[in-house]
Amino acid sequence: MQGNIKKTVPEPTLKRLPAYLHYLQKAREEGVLNISAPAISKVLNCDPTQVVKDISFTGAKGKPRLGYNTYELIHAIESFLGFHRTSEAFLVGAGNLGSALMSYQYLKSFGLKIVAAFDIDPEKIGQQKGKINVLHIDKLQDLAVRLKIQIGILTTPVEVAQEVADKMVKCGIKAIWNLTPLNLSLPEHIIIQNTSMYSNVVVLLKKLHDLEKHNNNP
Repeated sequence: MQGNIKKTVPEPTLKRLPAYLHYLQKAREEGVLNISAPAISKVLNCDPTQVVKDISFTGAKGKPRLGYNTYELIHAIESFLGFHRTSEAFLVGAGNLGSALMSYQYLKSFGLKIVAAFDIDPEKIGQQKGKINVLHIDKLQDLAVRLKIQIGILTTPVEVAQEVADKMVKCGIKAIWNLTPLNLSLPEHIIIQNTSMYSNVVVLLKKLHDLEKHNNNP
């Protein structure tokens, strides 16, 4: 991920905070009023010292023997991550992955709202996925400028990913969530978040194969 984050928060911390939040929300539903870092770490299988360090970036303060107030900690994490703000995004590539994201309403709870999608396939243009309209890619620039869209989600085939990313930058988009396996080449000021399912699948399968090999050769 490129660009500066407030307080120079390490990316691993940013990735862990939503997991803490999910657990805390469940704890709140169960009536838990106070919770400690060791309790969080035990459930999420991580170091309690790391939990305290991660939470410190949000400004939340715990109390001796009581830990953190669950409601206050949830609010602190949500505010720090910006979940109370809604950032609008354009998605390009309304295929299977793009359509799944358009239908995934939970993204809104993280403060990300896909307001339109774009493609070149005549069969997709004019359709709706998750109440989101699929428009022709030619309309991207005009709408991005008029609506002041700063976030682009890239779910195109890999062979056109760089071209589409370049179009996004020309439209004024400043942050791109790249779900293609391509390593994009863009200006330094553009924020890029790569999420490669392909790499994750490779790691998953390799670990499984290694485990099978170990079990077969005790």
